[in-house]
Amino acid sequence: MSLTTRLTLLYALISSAVLGVFCVVIVSAIEQHFIEQDHDLVNGRLARIQSRLASISRADQLEQLHTLLHDVVVSHQDMLVLALLPDDRVVLQMPHDASAEARLRGALDARAAAFEWELDDHPYRGWTAVMPTALPGQPSVRFALAIDISHHAMFIERFIRSLSVLGVLAVLASALLGWAVARHGLAPLTRMRAQAERVTASRLDQRVSTADVPLELAELAETLNAMLGRLEDAFNRLSAFSADLAHELRTPISNLTTQTQVVLSQRRCADDYRDALESNAEELERMTRMVADMLFLAKADHGLMLPSREPVDLHQTVQDLYDYYDALAEVGEVSLVVSGGATVFGDRLMLRRALGNLVSNGIRHTPPGGQLRVEIESGGMPDQVQVRVINTGETVAPEDLPHLFERFYRADRARRHDAAEGSGLGLAITKAVVDAHGGRISVCSADGQTCFALSLPGSSPAD
Repeated sequence: MSLTTRLTLLYALISSAVLGVFCVVIVSAIEQHFIEQDHDLVNGRLARIQSRLASISRADQLEQLHTLLHDVVVSHQDMLVLALLPDDRVVLQMPHDASAEARLRGALDARAAAFEWELDDHPYRGWTAVMPTALPGQPSVRFALAIDISHHAMFIERFIRSLSVLGVLAVLASALLGWAVARHGLAPLTRMRAQAERVTASRLDQRVSTADVPLELAELAETLNAMLGRLEDAFNRLSAFSADLAHELRTPISNLTTQTQVVLSQRRCADDYRDALESNAEELERMTRMVADMLFLAKADHGLMLPSREPVDLHQTVQDLYDYYDALAEVGEVSLVVSGGATVFGDRLMLRRALGNLVSNGIRHTPPGGQLRVEIESGGMPDQVQVRVINTGETVAPEDLPHLFERFYRADRARRHDAAEGSGLGLAITKAVVDAHGGRISVCSADGQTCFALSLPGSSPAD
């Protein structure tokens, strides 16, 4: 069911419950009023009977008791009366009905202060009383009086019928008004739904309006807008990644196709074919590395899980990388320096790859005679290790710095796509590794120096 229908039914149920309780209270109050009214009537008769009994001072007056009492109750035609002496002799009975006498005797024998029963389809309500006479040593007289309450019962029955009809009409009116109120109150949701329907893959910039909506819905709209913003950002990054990927793969595939077509255009010697195959193998290796890097970043986007955590000596790791890139540094006449040391807990191979990307990137961008320096220190922040990879060379433009960790981004678009240059994913992979270890990475460049600063946790997660 729709929310409007649910609220309408809820209004109807609440109205029914409230009106039901109200009707029960009203009917109970009327019934109690009739009981008190009947009780007052009987008490009035009993008071007059008591005054008549108090006037009997001689034994011979007992013979006149019927006449004295008859005058008291004869004026009420709907009343049943039975008066008994201690020996069960009937002093007064009105009317002379065997069924009525049996019922009244039963009430006296049961010593019921109040009673209700039906006689000949007529409901009666009565009370019993014991009253003494003025004669010394004379036992009291027992009285049972019952009043026909048919007119009261008929009034209550009609009243309940009228209340039922009015109650049903009131519930229907409440349901109708509740539906109108619910529909009006939920109108902002309908508008939000219409606005959300306009959001498509090509129109992710659409947002839900937060104007003229209740506070609760305004918070919901802001949450939806924040979600749409994240989706738009993710979609834009995915679109850019797809475009960059197509562009990056197109170059090596185009090189492979062109070179193969040239070689096959005429008969050549074995050495020419070997050279062509070696060139093709280099392009294929580059494509293989690019695909492997893309898979790595895809895993990072979905929450990269570290295969293992172990103590990693950063100084020794950097020294091993220097040994590996020593030949490349000699060719470029770049001096390699490492200072300080610290131990972090993480995946050894992943950290080596991240630092290796920074080292190789620094060597490629350091001019001849320049220096690549790695500084390692701990204690700057509790349980944090700071690593700075600094190389001399051309200063990176400020507008390029925020984009260096993006996939396929190159500050110099004029560089050739050769094997030494890489796929443009190295810095993105480095950032993914640092993020997976719970660290941070940043870059700054000024006065002919570029510095990549890493902050890594210095203790085991179990500590």
